Amino acid sequence: MAIVLLSANNNLYAKADQSLRATEDQNQATLLITHFISNYHYKKTPLDDALSEKILDMYLNALDPNRSYFLADDIKKFDAYKTTLDDSLKSSDLMPGFQIYEVFQTRLEERIQHALDMIDYEFDFNSDEEYFFDRSDLPWAASTKELDDLWRKRVENDILSLRIADKPQAEIADTLSKRYELLLKRNTQVTPDDIYQLFMNAYASAIEPHTAYFSPRTYDNFEIRMSLSLEGIGAMLRTEGEHTVIQEVIPGGPAEKSTQLHAEDRIVGVSSGETAEIIDVVGWRLDDVVDMIRGPKGTTVRLRILAHDAGPEGPAKEVSLVRNEIKLEEQAAQKSVIEIPAGSRTSRIGVIKIPTFYLDFDAVQRGETNFRSTTHDVKQILAELAQDNVDGIIIDLRDNGGGPLTEATEMTGLFLKSGPIVQVKDSTGHIEIEEDPDSDIDYSGPLAVLVNRNSASASEIFSGAIQDYKRGIIIGERTYGKGTVQQLVDLDRFSKESTGKLGQLKATIAQFFRVSGGSTQNKGVIPDVEITITPETDDEGERALENALPWNEIKPARFSAADISQNALTEVRKRHIKRIADDPAFQILVAQAMANTQSQEKKSITLNAVKRRAEYDNEIQSKRERRNDLRAAYGLEPLDAKKAEEESKDESDIDVVLDESAFILSDFLHATQKAGSIPLIDSDRIDVTSQH
Repeated sequence: MAIVLLSANNNLYAKADQSLRATEDQNQATLLITHFISNYHYKKTPLDDALSEKILDMYLNALDPNRSYFLADDIKKFDAYKTTLDDSLKSSDLMPGFQIYEVFQTRLEERIQHALDMIDYEFDFNSDEEYFFDRSDLPWAASTKELDDLWRKRVENDILSLRIADKPQAEIADTLSKRYELLLKRNTQVTPDDIYQLFMNAYASAIEPHTAYFSPRTYDNFEIRMSLSLEGIGAMLRTEGEHTVIQEVIPGGPAEKSTQLHAEDRIVGVSSGETAEIIDVVGWRLDDVVDMIRGPKGTTVRLRILAHDAGPEGPAKEVSLVRNEIKLEEQAAQKSVIEIPAGSRTSRIGVIKIPTFYLDFDAVQRGETNFRSTTHDVKQILAELAQDNVDGIIIDLRDNGGGPLTEATEMTGLFLKSGPIVQVKDSTGHIEIEEDPDSDIDYSGPLAVLVNRNSASASEIFSGAIQDYKRGIIIGERTYGKGTVQQLVDLDRFSKESTGKLGQLKATIAQFFRVSGGSTQNKGVIPDVEITITPETDDEGERALENALPWNEIKPARFSAADISQNALTEVRKRHIKRIADDPAFQILVAQAMANTQSQEKKSITLNAVKRRAEYDNEIQSKRERRNDLRAAYGLEPLDAKKAEEESKDESDIDVVLDESAFILSDFLHATQKAGSIPLIDSDRIDVTSQH
């Protein structure tokens, strides 16, 4: 039986009982979801009192991540659910989730109405007050008075932000009125599906971060976004607080081609057309923002963006994009050659940039033999680079978030004679070993793999195997650390009374392990030569996700590795450290990254208009100076203040990290030759002959 918490007026849940309650479909879905997670999920987590407490915490955080709506007294009352949500889920009693949501809905209405009442208030803007825009680690407000003061500062901040952006007062009032009124309107349009999805995802994420429930509507949007080409801008989005944030820019899409959009940029306004008004979308639901951005091929969408490397103030910029289909060939691997001075000669380093692992599934299903895939394209590029007489090759997997496991396995096989590539352990403990599918080797020369903090999944399988076999050296940053496998379950397939409206469950069912036995999960792949732009923290990658699976290991597979001279690696690292210390371009990159980190770590901002303007102007000037310093290092003309606000095409070829990686591989090539160690081209040593 659901526990009913009474408010002061004893009527707080009346609306929930009458209009927002679980449907029979959701009751059925709950039984299926709890069954699948309890029995088939990789992480065996009992649905008990301990998990119940975590579910409650995850649900409250999903509803009010910034602690701006609930009162401490609300949270204290919710404590009655700490040890009962497990029982509710087992019996498919969803009333607790709906009751808690009703309190949130009431508090949101109170707060937004309070904000609307203050829009025309004459604020001072001369105080030394700070507005904490990130309250995620602060206590819940103890009283309505405390919340009123918090929201007074929020409205003051919203007004000041628009003033700093040089918006006239009338436009400011209109913009904020529309923003707050839309939040109120959307608050009244919440459906049982919306509440149910939030509640079930609190359960799913309390177990593991890659497990999730999709309502029928959400799954439709998910399928559209995942089906490659989506006629849109080519960007994956997520919600963070009240902002829509670009999670990933898809290679080959309009966003990537424009060079004006990047991961972590915030979308604060959208206009579906060349001349239509840009609509403020702060506080919008993700689905609604996606619906507004999506549109027919060839049409224009305009976005107002707060850049990833700008502070909470911006400045905002407007980006105009023509919606288009993302074609497979535009995501394909690409080659280039970098020439590195090496004593009396020049080293020619070939580069293969792989933005994502891809496979033309439709062509495979049609039985075509000449289908597009990462492996086929890289095989062709390797032949071309051989004709270009390169001395070594870099596989650039930076920002590559993965793709089909078969492609990671087969592409690894291009560089190995034979052997296991990755081990996959399922929820029953069974281990499947994925092998190199043939005994051919397409490239046996010096090899490096360049990775960063966004290289994940299939990228980690490839780089981990290359490192374990000592087939090449790994350069860059520690990778993301996603070493798990997910499967989509159509809940309607398992319901005898299916209505076609139960939704989908995405559950983690297996984990990847390297041939050396260690997992790529959580720890990622640690480079042999690290290129450190910003210090590593625990707030990055998989290890930053709550309830992520820990690193683990199993028995190594049978494989035999090549030899790499440790003395040569030590020499290469020394040369790298000395070179970047003397490289102005690299130091500028570090300074920019540190400035970005400091900006992102800010949790508050001044409400003093003079100080705020000074901070805003100083940030823009500092950013322009760093940009011009980098241009000078590459022999480019400096940009004036107006041009510095725009993207510059002549900067698109500047890649400080890739240049340094080419130097590292060149150094390694010559250091191994000097040391007389077994060269990397000795492919006969790369074979399955003994236990490692």
